[in-house]
Amino acid sequence: MRRIARGVSIVLILSAFVMPAASIAQTAEELQNQINTNRTQIEAINKEIAQFEKDLTAVGQKKQTLQTAVNSLDLSVKQTQAKVKAKQAQISTTELEIQQLGGQIANKEESIRLDAAAIAETVRALHESSTVSMVEMVLANDSVAEVWDDTETVMTIQETMHSHVESLKNAKQILTVDKEETEKKRAELVQQKAELASEEQSLAVQKKEQSNLLAQTKNQESTYQSLLAQKKAAKATFEKALDDLESKLQYTLDPSSIPAAGKGVFRWPLDNVRITQQFGRTADSGRLYSSGTHNGIDLAASIGTPIRASLAGTVQATGNTDAVRGCYSYGKWVLVRHGNGLSTLYAHMSQVNVSQGETVSTGGVLGYSGDTGYATGPHLHFTVYASDAVQVRQLGTNTPCGRAVMPVSAATGYLNPMDFLK
Repeated sequence: MRRIARGVSIVLILSAFVMPAASIAQTAEELQNQINTNRTQIEAINKEIAQFEKDLTAVGQKKQTLQTAVNSLDLSVKQTQAKVKAKQAQISTTELEIQQLGGQIANKEESIRLDAAAIAETVRALHESSTVSMVEMVLANDSVAEVWDDTETVMTIQETMHSHVESLKNAKQILTVDKEETEKKRAELVQQKAELASEEQSLAVQKKEQSNLLAQTKNQESTYQSLLAQKKAAKATFEKALDDLESKLQYTLDPSSIPAAGKGVFRWPLDNVRITQQFGRTADSGRLYSSGTHNGIDLAASIGTPIRASLAGTVQATGNTDAVRGCYSYGKWVLVRHGNGLSTLYAHMSQVNVSQGETVSTGGVLGYSGDTGYATGPHLHFTVYASDAVQVRQLGTNTPCGRAVMPVSAATGYLNPMDFLK
C-alpha cells in the first residue's frame, strides 16, 4: 500500500508544475502593453487620415487652378504618408499578437505534456490498486484506520485522474483555437505587408505627379490654364469622333448573357466611394458630353489612390491615349473581362500596374488614380460593358486621337454600373 501513496505523491507533484511560469506571464503583460500602445497610435493616425480626406474633398470643390492642384497633391502626399505610418503600426501590432499567441501555445503545450505525464502516473497507481482486493488490503494493514486511509488514497487518485483528463481536454481545445488564430494572424500579416507596399508605391506616384505638374506648368497659373483649355478643346473633338464611330456599330443585348441587375455583382473599385457623376443622362451630362450622356460613373479619387478590380477576371487590354499627342480622352486605362459576360473599364489612371492577358483577383490593385486624358480633376472613370459589345481598336478618324487605341462599344453595350455595384 505504500506504493499507492507514493504514486499519488508523484501525481500531486506533477500537478504543481502545470501552472504557467511567472516569467511567461510577465512577458505576456509586456506584449499586451505594446499592443495597446500601438492600437492607440493607429486610432490617432486614422483620425488624421479622415481629416485629410475632408480637406481633399473641400479642395476638390474649389475652382480648378494651379494652386488648388498643388494643394490637392500636397494633401494627398500627407494623407498617404499617414496611411503608411498606420499600416506600419498595424504590421507591428500583428507581429506582437503572433508573438503573444506563440507564448500562449508554448505554455499550453507544456501544460498538456505535464497533464499527460500526470495521467500516465495516475493510471499506473490505479493499476496497482486494482490488483489488491479488499481482503488483501485488510490483511496487509495493522488496523482498520489504515485500510480506510488506503481506500481514500485510491479515491484521491481517481479524482486526480478525472481532473487531469478534463484539464487535458480543455487545454487541447484552447491549443487548437490558438493555432487557428495564429494562422489567421499570419494571413493578416501577409495582407498588411502587401497593402503597405501598395501605399508606398502610391506615395511614390503622388510625389512624381507633383514634380510633373510643376515641370509642365513652370509654376505659372497662365500655363496651367492654357493646358486646361487645350484639353477641353481636344476632348470635344475626340468625343464627336467616338460618337460617330459608335453610332455605326450594331449590337443587340441578350439579357441572358449577363447577370440580372442586382447589387453585389461587383465590388467598388475604390476603398472610399464618392460619386461625382452618374451614368447616362444627368443634370450635367448635356453640358459635359457631346453625346449628352455619360457612359460610366465618375468617382472622386485623389492622385495615387489604389484602383481595385471590381471582380476577378483577365486584363483584356491596357492603353494610354496621352501617348498620342493632342489626344485627351481616357488617358491611362485598363479593361478587364470577367467571366459573367461583363467587362469593366478604369480610366484617367496615373499608373497602370497590370498587363494584357494577366489574371486579376477581386480587389487586386490594377494601378493608381490620376488625371490623365481629359479630366477636370483627379478621379476614376468607371464603365461597365456587355463583354460581347466592347472591342479595343484605334479610333480611326482624322482627329488627334485617330491613332489612339481604346475600348469602343455600340451605345447598347454600355450598362449602368449602379445596377451591379454593391
